[in-house]
Amino acid sequence: MTSAPRPPESLRHRLDWRLVVALTVVALLRPIASITGVSDALGKPATPIILTVAISVVWILVAGLGRARDPLLTLVATGLVYALASLVLSAVLSPMMHGELQGPLANPAAIVPLFAVNAAWGAACGLCALGLRRLRS
Repeated sequence: MTSAPRPPESLRHRLDWRLVVALTVVALLRPIASITGVSDALGKPATPIILTVAISVVWILVAGLGRARDPLLTLVATGLVYALASLVLSAVLSPMMHGELQGPLANPAAIVPLFAVNAAWGAACGLCALGLRRLRS
């Protein structure tokens, strides 16, 4: 008796969206540090670079050692959700803090690169997470 081939899982079922959101929240520490002045107080450009490396390490460890079904897809989705969240955060906070809209929405040509760079960041971390998972098994 042969079973029929299973249809491919939808993206909605292949991703743990709670994990994507949790990792996005971790990444939001970087713009929050900038907004609150922590990056200025601790020193630029070192603080944003250190935070980016720390966020990347968290993403890689969580996706590589955790139960993410597809670490690469999970972290690409995380990068894209982070791009969306930072876009919204900038749109909401910049008029309140600076009196005018700043960031990608003020310069629409920056929107596509924002998503591309963050998707690439997620992909790079995802490949590292896959490598970590292979080393572990």
